[in-house]
Amino acid sequence: MPIESLAAGAAASVFCDYPMRFKRYGLTTSSKGYSFILGALYGQAAGDAMGMPSELWPQQQVRRFFGWIDDFLPGPTENFAASEFAAGEFTDDTQQAIALMDALIAADGEVEPERIARNIIAWAEGIDAFNKNILGPSSKAALLAILSGQSIDTLGANGVTNGAAMRVAPLGCLLSSRDRQAFIRAVRLSCSPTHQSDIAVAGATAIAWAVSRAVEGAAWSDIKTELPAIADQAQLELVTTFSPLLSRRLAWGFEVAGRLRGQNDAAVVAELYHTLGAGMDTIESVPAALALVECAQGDPRHCAVLAANLGGDTDTIGAMATAVCGALRGVEAIPAAWRERIRQVNGVDFESYAQTLSALRFKG
Repeated sequence: MPIESLAAGAAASVFCDYPMRFKRYGLTTSSKGYSFILGALYGQAAGDAMGMPSELWPQQQVRRFFGWIDDFLPGPTENFAASEFAAGEFTDDTQQAIALMDALIAADGEVEPERIARNIIAWAEGIDAFNKNILGPSSKAALLAILSGQSIDTLGANGVTNGAAMRVAPLGCLLSSRDRQAFIRAVRLSCSPTHQSDIAVAGATAIAWAVSRAVEGAAWSDIKTELPAIADQAQLELVTTFSPLLSRRLAWGFEVAGRLRGQNDAAVVAELYHTLGAGMDTIESVPAALALVECAQGDPRHCAVLAANLGGDTDTIGAMATAVCGALRGVEAIPAAWRERIRQVNGVDFESYAQTLSALRFKG
């Protein structure tokens, strides 16, 4: 699609309110799946905002500077990646998730890569993300290629980092797990504007699957058993890299998490950090995020705190992990004070988004 088409109307499509859509679908806060979907959205935002101050710092530096993070903090001036953020403010992880969510809602639940690209580009240009070192390396390269006129379907297998997995939770809220092939196809399309590699698609599929199954009411014990197979199906469908299998890293992560039962939180995050890793690559961050879900036993508050103290890509790992926990436990498991802080600082109406996603998922 030409860049003129991508740019047209982009600003109006990002972070939109959809009051007419809410009325159209006859929504109420008691809609089926609403609490789990709202839990995923607030979980994403909470894990992201909690991990923001320590983003991209080594674990030792996190411990020396903060001691232990257990509440929202402003980004310290010493951290170039977080220095402009207020306490409770989420980062590009949730901002891109909202851009994706706006695209899904505007398309009545369909996954349209060009619309997703348009929204992400509008968001990036609106906050000067290309010049402020906000975008990850894979997303930045892909979006600049699209801006130069390259079509999404010619980008190639770009990006092994976690930029697609970090924003995919709203799609998991929307998609049913009944048809695995259709599920993977939809996730692949959502990834395609920025990440088309086998490992990136597999990572996004794993996070989306965990959220989707949680919204359906599945137990975490069942979901974690299913994850390696769905990750394999996504990764091996179109092999483009020499990445290790995500399925084996997931299984390893759950094994490590199982051995950590009964240990204190500092020991838990130290072991995960040194064993699984906490970097931006999908092969590290997605297994770490899902291992944190296991360590926290689905508790979103505990999960967000663990992620913030992990070190490395704390905001992204926190966003992914706590989105899954929020979907497992529902919004009531996320402290009301956290939700209020997120609403006040970021000005996003997640309740209305959850109503619409619930209606789109369960319509008919």
